[in-house]
Amino acid sequence: MTAPLDRSTTWPYEGGEPGPFAYARFSSPTVAEAERAVGLLDGGEALLFASGTAASAAVVLGLLEPGDTVALAEGSYYGTGVLLDELGRWGVRHVEFDQAGAPPREAALVWLEAPTNPFLTLPDFEAAARHPARVVCDSTAATPLHVRPLGHGCDFALHSGTKYLAGHDDALVGAVVCRSPEDAARLLEFRSRTGSVAAPDVAWLLLRGLETLEVRVRRQTESALLLADRLRGHPAVDVVRHPGFGGLLSFDVADAQAASRVETATTLIENSTSLGGVSSRIEARARWEGDRVPPGLLRLSVGLEDADALWADLERALDGAS
Repeated sequence: MTAPLDRSTTWPYEGGEPGPFAYARFSSPTVAEAERAVGLLDGGEALLFASGTAASAAVVLGLLEPGDTVALAEGSYYGTGVLLDELGRWGVRHVEFDQAGAPPREAALVWLEAPTNPFLTLPDFEAAARHPARVVCDSTAATPLHVRPLGHGCDFALHSGTKYLAGHDDALVGAVVCRSPEDAARLLEFRSRTGSVAAPDVAWLLLRGLETLEVRVRRQTESALLLADRLRGHPAVDVVRHPGFGGLLSFDVADAQAASRVETATTLIENSTSLGGVSSRIEARARWEGDRVPPGLLRLSVGLEDADALWADLERALDGAS
């Protein structure tokens, strides 16, 4: 049965005291139901935020102190590094490390990504779990269907729920799933004080997306595996990256000019940013990330279209870029 959408911002006190819901900046019935559903998927206590970046900011600002260091996985989503650069003004520093090995000893928070976006590498969870600091893992691209960070010793699983969890490119939302009730209580306190809670309409759209998550991701994975295999055989493609699951892959062509020709030549696959939705999209990542990625790197988010039709579209674009 579809969860009801409650857009109220206030609720009556019960016996003269606030009940489970009093003011929407703290929580609301629809947000709480979506949090329950996400928490069940990842095996912890979930909190929703206004975006994935808002969720990331809450973890850093809500749990760390000025002077603390975040150890950030190399090659992870560039926006996380941009956020940490901004938070450096508040005295939080960060260093990058190879997540295939042990995090640096000085870290007060270890930040993994499984898999990284757009390089699609996986972390050494055991090495991170041995570190005394809390560990957060951004598992947006994997979804809880393929990676459940709390089961690998992490303290937090983080999602840009805008992507696969909501799945339809119409809901901007983030989520943090906490192992410990104490951490969840602290992040709830921080969210209530700073106002970065998700809106009830967005929470309702997230619930809608979760109903089809498994079937969508299964189809996207099957198509991505087929496309990755065919891309490896195309003469215009130098490198193909795919972790073996999920609908996200990346590949390199000769240079930035070739990448531009490919991304603007597809017709079924949309040339736009973001990932995880039902429609396929492709983009050259150097426009956002500069020289931290190869100039010819293209990121492809596979949607629900027919896989052979997607390949025909890609093949035409690659043939024209050669």
